[in-house]
Amino acid sequence: MSIHVSSTSDIWRYRDTSISGTSLVGYRIEALDGDIGKVDDADDGVGSSYLIVDTGPWIFGKKVMLPAGVIERVDHAREAVFVNRTKDEIKNAPEFDEDRFEDDDYRSGLGTYYGLGGGGYRAWE
Repeated sequence: MSIHVSSTSDIWRYRDTSISGTSLVGYRIEALDGDIGKVDDADDGVGSSYLIVDTGPWIFGKKVMLPAGVIERVDHAREAVFVNRTKDEIKNAPEFDEDRFEDDDYRSGLGTYYGLGGGGYRAWE
């Protein structure tokens, strides 16, 4: 597995700032190794941007929170968001916690997990 080194604070920012302010809800998520689900919700707050992804039947309807920093590019014509993580990295991420998603410890744990390319510190456990 490759390691994607990134600051945990930068992980919550879009690499391409032109994405900010664009509705990505309903767009397909393309991991490095294929389709993983669709964008269910998104937020583009300064320094706290993320996507909520419904993985659908691929992993039994699990929802995950993807920090904006994992987005490589967006193809609006195909309504697809390409992320620099594998299906397994997304599958092994913690399930989206609607009660804690704004909590600093929860976000820090997610930032570390995705910043390290998966399998990092797990503050949510």
